[in-house]
Amino acid sequence: MSSFRTVRRLAAGVLASGALLAVAALPASAHDGHDGHGRHQAPRPGVVLGQIQSDSPGPDNGSNRSLNGEWVEVTNNSRRPVNLRGWTLSNSDGNRYRFKNIRLEGRSKVRVHTGLGRDTRNDVYQDRRDYIWDNRRDTATLRNDHGRTVDSRSWGRGHHNGHHNGNRH
Repeated sequence: MSSFRTVRRLAAGVLASGALLAVAALPASAHDGHDGHGRHQAPRPGVVLGQIQSDSPGPDNGSNRSLNGEWVEVTNNSRRPVNLRGWTLSNSDGNRYRFKNIRLEGRSKVRVHTGLGRDTRNDVYQDRRDYIWDNRRDTATLRNDHGRTVDSRSWGRGHHNGHHNGNRH
């Protein structure tokens, strides 16, 4: 084999390895289904954060209705059900909600409300008496039952990832 052919194969192998490393090194940023230019993209696989309403509609008067007006959706984009028992949803200040025995069916979502309420298949409640999400700047982080970050979404000033769902009021 000529040395030129060997160098060419070696260079091709290095380039292919570099491309694989570059793809693997891309950050796993949150995605709201839009590409930043108004076009909708296919949802990511697995369990992810969906829409977030960090500012409840109407006046922030501290009522239970107002507290439940702020929420975060957790979406299962896969076909298989997932038990969220032991998973957590937290904000930048360290406030954390731990999921109870919630079975999230395939291709479904559950909305996590801040205030008091009775848990159902589609809505769960943190049973808090104070607002959790800062509508100006915050981060929602979803972790699995092993404490590994599954998804994270940030919004507000200083966050340029554009992953807020657009429900700013």
